[in-house]
Amino acid sequence: MALISSYAMAQESTQGEDEPIIVVTGSRIARPELDVANPIVAVSAEQIEQTGRTNLTDILLRNPALSASTGSSLSGGADAGFGETGVNLLNLRNLGEERTLVLVNGKRHVAGIANSAAVDINTIPEDLIERVDVLTGGASAIYGADGVSGVVNFVLKRNFEGLTARAQSGISSKGDAANRYFSVTAGKNFAEGRGNIAVAYEYNKSDRLSPFARGFSGNPAKYREILQNQDDLDDDPNVPDRIPYSNLTWADSSPDGAVDLDLDGIPDFTGSGLPYDRGQILIGGNARAVGGSNTPVAGYFGDLQPSQNRHMFNMLASYEFSPAIRFYAEGKYVETKAYSVAQPSFDFFTYLQPDNAYLADRFGAGAAPDGALVSRDNYDFGIRGETVKRKTKRIVLGFDGAITDNLNYDVSYIYGETKVRNRQTANLIGDRYYAALDAVRDPVTGDIVCRSTLAYGGVIDPDNFGGPATTFTPGAGSACRPLNVLGNGVADPEALAFVLADNVSRSKISQEVVTGSVSGNLDSVFTFPGGGSFGFALGGEYRREKSRETPDALIQNGEFRDFAALPISGGRFNVKEFFGEVNAPILSNMRFAHLLSVGGAIRFSDYSTVGKTTTWKVDGIYAPIPDLRFRGSYSQAVRAPNIGELFQPATGTFLQVQDPCDFRRLDEGTQYRRANCATILSGLGLTPDEIANFTPSTIPSVNTTRRGTTGGNPLLTEETAKSWTAGLVLQPRFIPGLTLTFDWYDIKIKNAVNTPTPTELARLCVDQPTAENVFCENIFRDPATGFVLGDGNDIQRRIGFNVRPQNVAALRTAGADFSIRYVFSPSENLGTFNINLIGGYLDRKTEVPSIGAEIDNDILEAYNPRWRGTLDLVWKLNKFTANYTFTYSSKTRRYLTEELTGNPDLVDPKYVWYKELQQHDIRFAYEVDERFQVYAGINNFTDQTPDLGELSYPISGVGRFLYAGVKLQTGKLF
Repeated sequence: MALISSYAMAQESTQGEDEPIIVVTGSRIARPELDVANPIVAVSAEQIEQTGRTNLTDILLRNPALSASTGSSLSGGADAGFGETGVNLLNLRNLGEERTLVLVNGKRHVAGIANSAAVDINTIPEDLIERVDVLTGGASAIYGADGVSGVVNFVLKRNFEGLTARAQSGISSKGDAANRYFSVTAGKNFAEGRGNIAVAYEYNKSDRLSPFARGFSGNPAKYREILQNQDDLDDDPNVPDRIPYSNLTWADSSPDGAVDLDLDGIPDFTGSGLPYDRGQILIGGNARAVGGSNTPVAGYFGDLQPSQNRHMFNMLASYEFSPAIRFYAEGKYVETKAYSVAQPSFDFFTYLQPDNAYLADRFGAGAAPDGALVSRDNYDFGIRGETVKRKTKRIVLGFDGAITDNLNYDVSYIYGETKVRNRQTANLIGDRYYAALDAVRDPVTGDIVCRSTLAYGGVIDPDNFGGPATTFTPGAGSACRPLNVLGNGVADPEALAFVLADNVSRSKISQEVVTGSVSGNLDSVFTFPGGGSFGFALGGEYRREKSRETPDALIQNGEFRDFAALPISGGRFNVKEFFGEVNAPILSNMRFAHLLSVGGAIRFSDYSTVGKTTTWKVDGIYAPIPDLRFRGSYSQAVRAPNIGELFQPATGTFLQVQDPCDFRRLDEGTQYRRANCATILSGLGLTPDEIANFTPSTIPSVNTTRRGTTGGNPLLTEETAKSWTAGLVLQPRFIPGLTLTFDWYDIKIKNAVNTPTPTELARLCVDQPTAENVFCENIFRDPATGFVLGDGNDIQRRIGFNVRPQNVAALRTAGADFSIRYVFSPSENLGTFNINLIGGYLDRKTEVPSIGAEIDNDILEAYNPRWRGTLDLVWKLNKFTANYTFTYSSKTRRYLTEELTGNPDLVDPKYVWYKELQQHDIRFAYEVDERFQVYAGINNFTDQTPDLGELSYPISGVGRFLYAGVKLQTGKLF
């Protein structure tokens, strides 16, 4: 794949020739393409096609600025959020999807996720794209909020005439993860070229990839994690604290049940009645063991890639009534369906009554006089999965034209809508599940029945559930069917049908935008020395966003055992804006001043949520000679909080919390962690000895997911970012076809909205100068043990955390983007060579999580490598074209900077780093004639796989991928 700068794109013509006047990304003023100060990296339609990929986000991941985006390998399994299976999101500069503004033809696009502003890139048609522009900095003054880190603008083909069709099929070298793609676009000019209409259809299907299809993820002998060294529990500074382990299992939990008959917390038998082999319990190993009767960890975390079906219909039309008025329209309808499975439900220390009929049948009457505890991973109930259907429609209607020779206008209306239907499978209904587990023998018939069918005192299973039945009616004739969990696959299908249910949640997001602007120049009044035109643009915009998410009624009522109650959520806001922009080429076509240009833009906004904001930018270009240009910009941008951050009601969730106060982790944070942990735990009543030996990581039940809440914060205010860029473009005339660019960027965000994960929340609590902070206020511990609350078996249903966004953070990133492009032809017999290198250097990536806190240095951590780049080599000889692409990302640390600083012997040095990304792709194409082309290629032909313990980093788990396709292209339709 080739990524090229806008300057390289323009060098196809001789430098001295007049360049076309167009509107480029990052400005509303028409100007020559080279006369833009903000650095733009563009990907052309041809380069997109040459990647052999049919997922746009996977293509754009090769851009150094977008390498932290959510592509196909992070949109399924355990990586996908609730209702987000199959969603692909762009993340510019790794500052977050919510800070990346996505445009289509320079206009906003409706979001793909409820309560968010993030656009699902799967809704953008690949073969209708002319190019994709990636711009850093200075975007908010032109396009409004959200473009804090920059803009990604998908520019679609215009005035398309003729017919193109493309079909492609691909499959991994393992014979799975298949992909099928088909597209057709037809366009026609009419009315002597004054009108044009184009329609396009695109179909794409990708197969689901199970973790068991790959050894590194599904084979217990090959899947490894780095965990606490069992030979270094006393922390010898000369011995690594953590080492790799294979054959990992979940301690004291089994697919057919781990049964504890004497209630000592240690399983005695499997559910099938065999003596239980605990394997080697890994102390401090995050509830892992090695071997034994336990459930393997390998393959547990869900799919490596979801299945995806996409149908896209697009229409583009325009008609020029006169130079003063042209009508244009865009319309699209996209329907996607994605499916993925994550992990099974599980039980941990679920209590069975002494008279449980299945317990007596398995182990004999009286074998468990005090009852028994069972822990199991419920694969035989069906693995929990998610099917998400999305329907996106978008309409753009507008008029533009010339008011005078020097003044133009543009008025447009946009309506976008996304509807989502999310169906989740194999979820346990709480009251039904525990009623079915509490199985006894009917003293009259001798049949095994639910206890609540014989007698119901208003409470279902007080030891596990402790509440009334709400989804069924107990008593004689009840629908309850007894459930046997002692063994694998022994459950009665009728019992499973009673305790399991699918749930269907729905959401709707809508967007309306009305924009009007005038732009032009003052050539009729004056021009600058050298003939430069003073350009300007003025306009206004009104935007309204709405979002509503309606969970399934069972979820709203909190009926599922593994779901906390989720209420209906949503909100709306509107914003009124006025903007202006100027561009002044002060000097041009003069000695030592081929071009000296300055520009600026300002935007005044009034939000119904955060009130008034102002964004602005200034920029400039100086080209002493045609061969060399210097450019720079300085801007202020804002991001208003999105609907979810503001209005999301407090909702329940289950998430992992890794306790930073475990004595083995005390030195893996800031200098304040040890003292803060001691303060918190002593405040709960723990003794100094208990604090010194505080080890929640050694207790499997404490390492399961915790119950907590998450919600919005209506008191949030806008983020403010200051960014600057400075760079140069070199196009030496004595080396025709060569273009070199270099740009430095620096982005600082203040008052940033920070929404930590529960584990991050726990770390932030104790890594601040004191424990008196907003993070500690939202982590809740058991006063008896000090452990984080939220055990799923806690009858009181106490929560362990409350995650909500706060304006407490400061973010900063800085680095360089550079490119080299050289197009040359040694001779006619040797064809044409195109060498293109796009690179990125990351100099700074820091976060201050709260006011007064220490700087958190994220450089060299995952997704923040020092160096990234893509080298593309293309050779074309007559009808034959060969492509070679090398994508590189330098190594990153497996652990946080704070962990390595505080604990030098944390791990063997060879495991400190994730390996480099080194992906090699090849493609060959042959033009049978001017209309017909065949092509084939191999992506990742060296078959690089994810690193130890990872499923998709630094590369996806698909592996080597082979594909072939055909393309038909004609001129006029008729």
